[in-house]
Order: sequence, then C-alpha cells, then structure tokens
Amino acid sequence: MAAVHSRRNRARRVIVLDGATKPGAKILVSGGSRCNVTNTVVTEQDFWGGRSTIVRRILRAYPAGDVVTFFDTLGVRLHEEEDGKLFPDSNRSRDVLDALLRAVADSGAELFGATRVTAVHRHDGGFVLTTPQGSLAASAVVLATGGLSLPKTGSDGSGYALATALGHSMIAPLPALAPLTLEETDRYAVHRELSGVSQKVEIAIWVAGALSRRLTGSLLWTHFGVSGPVVLNASRHWGRATLDGDDVRVTLNFHPGRSFEDVEQAWIGRIRDRPTGSIRSEVAADIPLAVADALLRALSLEPGALLANLSREDRRRLIHGLVEWPLRVRETRGYNYAEVTAGGVDLAEIDPATMESRRCAGLYLVGEILDVDGRIGGFNFQWAWATGKVAGSALSDGSTRTRGVR
Repeated sequence: MAAVHSRRNRARRVIVLDGATKPGAKILVSGGSRCNVTNTVVTEQDFWGGRSTIVRRILRAYPAGDVVTFFDTLGVRLHEEEDGKLFPDSNRSRDVLDALLRAVADSGAELFGATRVTAVHRHDGGFVLTTPQGSLAASAVVLATGGLSLPKTGSDGSGYALATALGHSMIAPLPALAPLTLEETDRYAVHRELSGVSQKVEIAIWVAGALSRRLTGSLLWTHFGVSGPVVLNASRHWGRATLDGDDVRVTLNFHPGRSFEDVEQAWIGRIRDRPTGSIRSEVAADIPLAVADALLRALSLEPGALLANLSREDRRRLIHGLVEWPLRVRETRGYNYAEVTAGGVDLAEIDPATMESRRCAGLYLVGEILDVDGRIGGFNFQWAWATGKVAGSALSDGSTRTRGVR
C-alpha cells in the first residue's frame, strides 16, 4: 500500500524489499484463508496500544469505505458478514494478495523477493540498506516489517532492531489475538470435557484486584483451554498485565451484562414459580447443557435436586459461578497462534500526518511494527492499509521533512 501510493509521484523510484521468496504469506492464511480485508465501521475504539487520538487521525485519513473502493478498482469486490466483517466475494485470500501485487507492478514500483534487509544506516542525509545481495542507497525508507505473530509467514521481529538502531524506543511486544491455555488440575478446569462447545459470554480482566476491562462475545472451549473471538480479544490485556508483573485474574460471566444481584433475583423468581424444577434444567435454560453439567459437577451441586431444596448458600454459590467463573489462565498459545503483535515502536514517536519518524527524518513506520493492535474483525488489516496509504501519500506529495529529496 505504501509503495503503490508513493509511486503516484512518478519521479520517485520505489523498491520493495521482501525477505520472503513469495510475499504475502500472512495475507494468504488470514481469515481462514479468506482474508477479512476490513470492517464496515472502524474507529479508534477498536484498537489498543498507542494514544487513541493519534490512531483516530490516521484512520480518518483513509477510512474503511476508501479501502473498499480501492479494492473494487483492483477487481476485488467485498461482501459483509457477521459483525461487519468484509471479505472478498470469491472468499479467496489469494485474490486479495494477487490484486495487491498487480497494483504494485502497475504502479511501477519494483518488488524484490528473497531480499532481507539486515541493517539500515544513515548516510549523507539518506540511508544505506544492507542485504545479502549487497547495499542499496535510499533517500527515504519505509519499515513495513510486521511484528512477531505467525513467524512462519516471515514475521520474525527483525524490524524492531532496525527501528531501535535508528533511535526509536519500544513498547515490549507480546502475542495478541491468541488463544489461552488453562491450568489442568484446578477443579474449575472444565475445558477438556467441553472441547468444541461454543457459547456467548462476558470476560472480565481483573488487575491488582480491580476490574480492568469487560469484553463480550463468543467463546470456544478447547482441549488446551479457551479460544473464540472474545478470548482472542482478551489475550492482549491478560498478556500486558502479566508482562507488567501485575496480579491478574480472568473470570467468565455466563449471563453477559447482568450482575450477581440481577441473576439472583431471577433465580429467586424461578424457585418461587417452579419449585419442582431441577437445578440442571434451570441452569441449562441459559447456557449449553454440557456447560451446565460441568459447572454443577465442579461446584458439587446435585443436578437433579429440586429448586425448592436449594439452600440460600448453595443458590448464591451457584450464581457466583454463573457470573464470575474463574479461568485459571496459564499462558497464551504464543506467537505461532497469535494473529497480531501487541506492543512495538512507540506511536508517540511518529508524525500521524505522514507516518514519518520524529526521531529519524526520512524514516517511515507503518502497520504492525507500531504499538497499535486491533480487535478481531479486519481491524488490523485496516490499520495496515491506512498507515501504508498515509506514508505513501506523504512521500508522493513531498509533505515530509525530507521534502525535495529524490
């Protein structure tokens, strides 16, 4: 995206250097190999990391509607799915990648694969890039190297070393949008028997005893722990608090948006109206039966017991389990399973009008290398498109601190 837009100034020679022999592996595997290109509605509230006012300014420079138009001109029409996710009509990520590669070629930018940049140095007001094939001089450099997520696609974090060598500071990176593994020996460890069951829940992240964040969405129980959109979104918050050394715990509310008091009043009404009903049937009225059975076993409550025989203590213990079920998180599944990296180059060190470094004139940083990560749903791709377009446009029209340099 940066190359295509910077080549709108035909006086610039633009070279794209990619360490992979075949570029775009991360695009190919994204969205279940369908590529969730963007979302119908994208705001700064969909992102974490850098300051939201900076994120908002960059997103507004290239909104999702413009991205849809851009891909449409490349012959890739998008359609909307659940939660505003936009996918190519063909449902093939290969079509997205091929369209981008055609756009680069049509722009006149030159793409060189299997050309890894191992160092970038300042020289005579510009830069010298070192590669195994030799050195290359440039008046400006764009770092679009990604983070550490899905390393098999080429994201090995090498861009972080290039950025720090040129004066940038780093927010410690960690896996984000990653499944969570759970402890196996705890009595609350019900995940193995529920593997494959999906349900809507609310996840609460508690840091140093205080509520830090609530997230709602679909959870998938797995043999190793939990996954699903709400878990992936929560993973970066658990990871950041853990990395910072804070005391962090995670709980599930099987009645999203409802408090202990709300659920208790509902149960008091059920006991009054259906005293001969079983505890099992009442719990399963709101959550999957398999989950109801697992929870009752873990709480040592007899499933067939009548509501009328449920003591006040057991009723309150059950409701606590329903609205604040502990997830004993052991760790995330790491970068091999993470869809994005949280952390990276401090966003405050970037000019949001151009994506140019405030520490090193002529250096631009875009995409996942920056300390910005979006929730699941096409938002991280939108961040890539927007930052690439802003940087490319700045280089094209000369609205940078390296104005006039060619």
